[in-house]
Amino acid sequence: MLLIFAGVWIYFNSLKPVYTGDLQLENIKNETSVYFDDFGIPHIYAQTQEDALTALGYVHAQDRLFQMELIRRIAPARLSEIFGKDMLKTDQFFAKLGIDEASKKTIEKLDKNSETYKLSTAYLSGINQFLENGPTPIEYTLIGINKEKFTLNDMYNILGYMSFSFAMAQKTDPLLSVIQQKLGEDYSKELNIDSIPNSTFIKNSKSTPESLENIVTQATEVLETLPIPSFIGSNSWVVSPNKTATGKVLFANDPHIGFSQPSVWYEAHIVTPNYEMYGYHIAGIAFPLLGHNRNYAYGLTMFENDDIDFYQEENNPSNNNQYKTEKGYSDYTITSKTIKVKDEDDVTVEIKSTNHGPLMNNTIDGITQTDPIAMSWIYTKINGNALEALYTISRATKMADVKKGVSMIHAPGLNIMYGDAAGNIAWWAAGKLYKLKSNANRKYILNGASGQDDIEEYLDFNENPMAENPDWNYVYSANNQPDTIANILYPGYYLPKDRAKRIVQLLEPKNNWTKETMGQMINDNTSSVSSEIVKEFATILDYNAFTKNEQRAIDILQLWDGSNTTDNVAPTIYNKWIYLYLKNTFEDELGEKLFTQLNTTHVMKHLIAEQIKKENSIWWDNVNTKNIKESRKEILTTSFTQAINFLEKQLGTNIMHWNWGKVHTLEHPHPIGTISYLKKYFNVGPFPINGSREVINNNMFDYNNTGLYNVTAGPSTRRIIDFSDIENSISILPTGQSGNPFSKHFKDQAEMFNKGEFRKMKMNKEEIIATSTKLTILPKNE
Repeated sequence: MLLIFAGVWIYFNSLKPVYTGDLQLENIKNETSVYFDDFGIPHIYAQTQEDALTALGYVHAQDRLFQMELIRRIAPARLSEIFGKDMLKTDQFFAKLGIDEASKKTIEKLDKNSETYKLSTAYLSGINQFLENGPTPIEYTLIGINKEKFTLNDMYNILGYMSFSFAMAQKTDPLLSVIQQKLGEDYSKELNIDSIPNSTFIKNSKSTPESLENIVTQATEVLETLPIPSFIGSNSWVVSPNKTATGKVLFANDPHIGFSQPSVWYEAHIVTPNYEMYGYHIAGIAFPLLGHNRNYAYGLTMFENDDIDFYQEENNPSNNNQYKTEKGYSDYTITSKTIKVKDEDDVTVEIKSTNHGPLMNNTIDGITQTDPIAMSWIYTKINGNALEALYTISRATKMADVKKGVSMIHAPGLNIMYGDAAGNIAWWAAGKLYKLKSNANRKYILNGASGQDDIEEYLDFNENPMAENPDWNYVYSANNQPDTIANILYPGYYLPKDRAKRIVQLLEPKNNWTKETMGQMINDNTSSVSSEIVKEFATILDYNAFTKNEQRAIDILQLWDGSNTTDNVAPTIYNKWIYLYLKNTFEDELGEKLFTQLNTTHVMKHLIAEQIKKENSIWWDNVNTKNIKESRKEILTTSFTQAINFLEKQLGTNIMHWNWGKVHTLEHPHPIGTISYLKKYFNVGPFPINGSREVINNNMFDYNNTGLYNVTAGPSTRRIIDFSDIENSISILPTGQSGNPFSKHFKDQAEMFNKGEFRKMKMNKEEIIATSTKLTILPKNE
């Protein structure tokens, strides 16, 4: 038994990341020092950027190799190869998107002599040297993954998956079309989809709504089952010297991404004689998506522009391998892709594409090609330049360089936020925007056969939304609708005004911002909109018609300041009531399936505040009650009574025990954590957590019948850059720097994150050396 115990201990110990000692690597020209600070952040000091990137690839891999493995497999449809048939539908879906093919085309055109190429291959060299010579991560052993070298194609595929995960249209456009077709214009126009009065909607066959419903189901299931989190939303604001106590720029950013273990970002600080950057890296990507140095800082939020359109195509009645265009019938482009499935036979996917893009409804069991629907995605329509863009942004010497890098991003739609030591602040919307020939509403399925709904014009980057050193002395983004672009409100799935309104509410009156007060703001849990909704309800309800306990609940809501802390009772009452109000308003017309799907979209988030103001909405009537027409007051009152009855059964009759922290919890899921007996070793949490949907501390959840609000996404980091004291800028990760469960940095930031605390992003070399362990990387002897 002692020998077995010793053997297990030695094995597990051998899997830990190496943070000290000497190491020899190929492609290293000079001795390179890597200092791992007290939170495991590597500070890489090298003589050349190529040496630094080789070292970065190695240390990134020793902490995050399994994460790299999973994320590189999504776009080329290779998850079934390691997880089996449960991931087959996901692979079939991604096989059709064409990300892998787009990556290969981009790589063919790369300049092999460019710095982007050289530094990317140096980073890949570091990853592959760990892959070959480092310990095999335990996840590889448990799942049975064969090691394969990482390539530049993997890097571009990762960027492609990231671009797709930002989009909302893939599960919203078909859904809105189903609602419009099933219920008619009177219902759909009240969803405030910016329906254009002169739009002409396609006349579809009776089977089309079913086809569309299945596309929605497929897209939703694919995103829910992915072992890597999706990019969802974000906050960022940058304050000019005129509004800070120090007279220097303050920069804040917290991108909102699905929670996972490990968390998304890998921090690394690189210093060479001609370059310094403290960056946040995605697994497998050489250049940071977020970063700062002594001269400037940049970050991102999601633009939420609509860069995916769906087209209903029309088959040739006498030849199903042709589709109708404005010039006659054309042949479908037909290709195939073989998906390897663990412990099963290979599966071949046929991919039929039109001039708009791949057909998305033939991977669903039982759905025919009689109503072919093609997906047009800007990412695969234009040659990608994202890696060069990230290189340009992260190697800038002036604001114009960052702007140039932003202009090179065609997808996904991003808001790039900027601030610098010279006092400049800015934001630019990245993404290739376009206009259609017609005035068709792009939030519905478009007509593919006529050619009238095709893209007419790509807009120049100068027409994108942007602000540089505005008179109001701050820039911000909370995924909300930008002003007009090229004289139009650009289509998108923008989020409601809640966070944006709160950010402006806090920024506008204050002119003495500090790092500390900005730290409080980025953890703000107060909704500026929920209290307005409660006030609206109070003008409608008949207080005396409620029971004593229901009246107590109303009193609590009316005294509520909108704060969502774990000890607060009001959020528990509010969110159960909101869910039931939405359910009782929309589910009777939509049915359970469509209501659940709509509930996961940004559209429903808008409707919470908008619908309650409509006294005579067609949606208030319950179509299942004959000869009775329900009113707004009846639906809201019934919903509130149901909410209190539910909470009494769930949490007891004493309202003061209905604390938000009992029902609003966060657990960071690891892909291995789906195995019940391994869950406690790989997952982190659960924890009661502050925040809620659409507050600045945006801890997101989906509404359902359970009365539990399991947080699935939120701040992937909180960063505050202070140009008056750059070496003491602060940040936090949701769990820890390492994805290795045997590392002491696997979850050493989790409690701090939950409490809204920060740690330094160290840049002072003396301080770094004093608080770090040292790994010395030497050129490998031939």
